[in-house]
Amino acid sequence: QVQLVESGGGLAQAGDSLRLSCAASGLTFSMYAMAWFRQAPGKEREFVAAIVRSGMNTYYADSVKGRSSISRDNAKNTVYLQMNSLKPEDTAVYYCAADFRSYSGGYSRDQREYDYWGQGTQVTVSS
Repeated sequence: QVQLVESGGGLAQAGDSLRLSCAASGLTFSMYAMAWFRQAPGKEREFVAAIVRSGMNTYYADSVKGRSSISRDNAKNTVYLQMNSLKPEDTAVYYCAADFRSYSGGYSRDQREYDYWGQGTQVTVSS
């Protein structure tokens, strides 16, 4: 059975950095584009960042561009999200998601495209 397990969330102050990890099992990790989404209280879940199967291309929401970096290690079946210069508006539950891709490129910002989801990790940023 497929499992995506996030870790690395927690409490931070504005300006701090956090590194989220998502360990995948039960799937051929290198066949999936991976993404991070987040959901703040009272808001809909939104796209944060994505990385294609090979890791060669990455994509970001405007709200985190320049402050965040998504990466993956296909040997470890793990995807990461490095977040720097955290802001209170980054407070949310962060989810990783896997999207099967039959070709090496491509990704989606639409959460409906994603096949598997983790349980989420809370990030809280105080001012």
